[in-house]
Amino acid sequence: MSDLPIHAVLPELLAALRTGSNAVLVAPPGAGKTTAVAPALLAEPWCGGEILLLSPRRIAARAAAERMAAAAGEPVGRTFGYATRLDSRRSAATRVTVLTEGIFRSRIQADPELAGVAAVLFDEVHERSLDGDFGLALALDAQGALRPDLRLLAMSATLDGARFAALMQGAPVIESEGRSHPLELRHLGRTAEARIEDAMAAAIRRALAEEEGGLLAFLPGLAEIERTAERLGGLPSELVLHRLHGTLDPAAQRAAIAPAPPGTRKLVLATSIAETSLTLDGVRIVVDSGLARRPRYDRAAGVTRLVTERASQAAVAQRAGRAGRQAPGVAYRLWEAAATAGLPRFDPPEILEADLSGLLLDCALWGVADPSALAWIDPPPAASVNEARTRLAGLGALDGDGRPTPHGRALAALPLPPRLAHMLLSANDRMLAAEVAVLLGERGLGGQDADLEVRLRRWRQERGGRAEAARGLARRWAALAGKGEGGAESVGACLARGLPDRLAKRRGPSGEEWASVGGRGYRLDAASSLARAEWLAVAEVQGSAVGARILAAAPLEEAEVERLFADRIETVRTARFDPATGGVQPMRERRLGAIRLSRGPDAEADRASIAAALVEGVRTHGLALLPWGEAAEGLRQRAAYAAKGGAELADLSDDALLAQLDEWLPPLVEGRRRLDAIPPGELHAALEALLGWDGGQALDRLAPASFRSPAGSTHAIDYAAEGGPAVELRVQALFGLDRHPTIGGGRVPLVLRLTSPAGRPIQTTRDLPGFWAGSWAAVAKEMRGRYPRHPWPDDPAAADPTLRTKKATARS
Repeated sequence: MSDLPIHAVLPELLAALRTGSNAVLVAPPGAGKTTAVAPALLAEPWCGGEILLLSPRRIAARAAAERMAAAAGEPVGRTFGYATRLDSRRSAATRVTVLTEGIFRSRIQADPELAGVAAVLFDEVHERSLDGDFGLALALDAQGALRPDLRLLAMSATLDGARFAALMQGAPVIESEGRSHPLELRHLGRTAEARIEDAMAAAIRRALAEEEGGLLAFLPGLAEIERTAERLGGLPSELVLHRLHGTLDPAAQRAAIAPAPPGTRKLVLATSIAETSLTLDGVRIVVDSGLARRPRYDRAAGVTRLVTERASQAAVAQRAGRAGRQAPGVAYRLWEAAATAGLPRFDPPEILEADLSGLLLDCALWGVADPSALAWIDPPPAASVNEARTRLAGLGALDGDGRPTPHGRALAALPLPPRLAHMLLSANDRMLAAEVAVLLGERGLGGQDADLEVRLRRWRQERGGRAEAARGLARRWAALAGKGEGGAESVGACLARGLPDRLAKRRGPSGEEWASVGGRGYRLDAASSLARAEWLAVAEVQGSAVGARILAAAPLEEAEVERLFADRIETVRTARFDPATGGVQPMRERRLGAIRLSRGPDAEADRASIAAALVEGVRTHGLALLPWGEAAEGLRQRAAYAAKGGAELADLSDDALLAQLDEWLPPLVEGRRRLDAIPPGELHAALEALLGWDGGQALDRLAPASFRSPAGSTHAIDYAAEGGPAVELRVQALFGLDRHPTIGGGRVPLVLRLTSPAGRPIQTTRDLPGFWAGSWAAVAKEMRGRYPRHPWPDDPAAADPTLRTKKATARS
């Protein structure tokens, strides 16, 4: 490895770490930083302990340790070892341990001083994984408070070293030129309707025919890899096809990375796992789909989902560079050259899009209630932190002050996300819960069936290194959790304990639509065996927050739901108002979160809830539902008229009455189930109470309810009349009146609608004396012919008012 480009800057890097604690190394892919820096540090006088080299992926960690060991002529696990979740090779003699960022996070939490560690090297920091950012923040905090002698080195493949240098107290930035081999880019394009596996298979066949050497093809995920492999049938026998993704056995991963056997040619179908940190021997050709599948946290749904999206400019540059690591190469791209500028420049830092529950719990254990107190390249978003705090409080992991509870400490002691750790600790059968947790964390175990029970059965029967390592991991997790209460338990029950908000109930007979306790709707393929279940404990979904597709779940019986969540099932009494009838139907419901378990009439409904529902019904649907009656409507009309005239009275308009609804309506609906059961007289009395005694007196003075005629008859005044307050009465009732009647303190003349003895209109006037002196003579002449029995005097202003006939008047 002496000819690696990184060796040109190693003296500068070593000098920087002799005089200071921190440094930043910027070196392009192929420079050799991953495998050359750590061995060079072992001989430094300050390096008397272990060197930890952090790698973002398990496959890269294992490959780096194996390359360093091979260069030293040693087996892995002596001077150079590695530690990942499923695999570990190290010994008491190990000086350099390559470990994944998650393993480092657990180690520094358990030992903040990092006793026996001389240096921590953060490789590929430009990838900005959540564990990587957090590990660096913790290491900087430990260095500042406990270990000023600890060396920290951030290694990046892109020119963002200045940001890391500023974060690391102004650390020097050392740059390596890297190794540059000629690289040709060929843009093939792809029609929108073409399936990605068809386009990739065609591009791979073309590249194999046009170029020599091994070929590395980048696809977004395992499903696309398998479909592309199917379409590549009939390849020449000397061509050996490998798959490369995170769910493979270590042996299969090693075979994909290793040089091709003599006389053969290697074709590797890979996910983005091969973008960085790995050198695939013999690869001179890259075929890039331009797509990537990345985890994105959907805050609305509360789930992390995998999203297929366009790869970033930085990612496609890294991919193309794989072809030029060892010799001149060529990269075929399934998009037009001009489209590269439209790709996002970088992948967003994971901390800006991830579920931060685990991060927040780890910060609390570190003694930091607010993560912003640590040193970050990009601080975690406040909204995500608040959401995580709420979730952890719901699990009982944090107290009201944000400090970890004993249960929270127990959760953090397990190498699992908080919700899965909660599932493990709360399960009766902890071995089963540990197996379920491994299934959810290790893709591909037991196949891809959505039914986790099916996958568990298959995994238990699988043989091979990966399956055995996963079973060993489950046993270790179960041992860490300790003994549970024991007893049989289903996969669905285990899942429901850890993810109670995703417990879902079938909505219809087809099993396609599901409602969850957390309020979200899920969808399921109707052909799935899970579609026949009544309840599902949902582990993984994909898609939008509304109608997300179920990817992994397990069935459970309603009896299990009742047993597991007895303390969360609520009996809710509702009183639903029906505007069509103006009545209330009291109902009794049993609910688990957003799911209704049962519903029926509530014979024991309390009167207060019914009355409240009637009041809310009026508030929502309006005052027209109330049985006002003529007297109450008249009172409101009089009050409205008086208010127009400037009178200071209580407002009885719709808006005012609705604003005061809680003051006057509850007593009227007490003990009643329908609005039409309120007597109109009580509504009238309620309005009078709002007016008060003084207001009532003022209203009678300004807008009296009725007019009393000289004949002694009483007539209601119509305040809603178009021409103003009006009264209708027989003209004989006004005989003897020589002044026009008024209201409003004598200011407003009443509109008089005068009728014949038969009630037919004969005149409307606002000037009674004028009518007597004017048109009365003609009216009287006509009326004498029609109604000869009634008096029609020539001078009505001087006549006696009467509603009787002439004979009746004579008899009296």
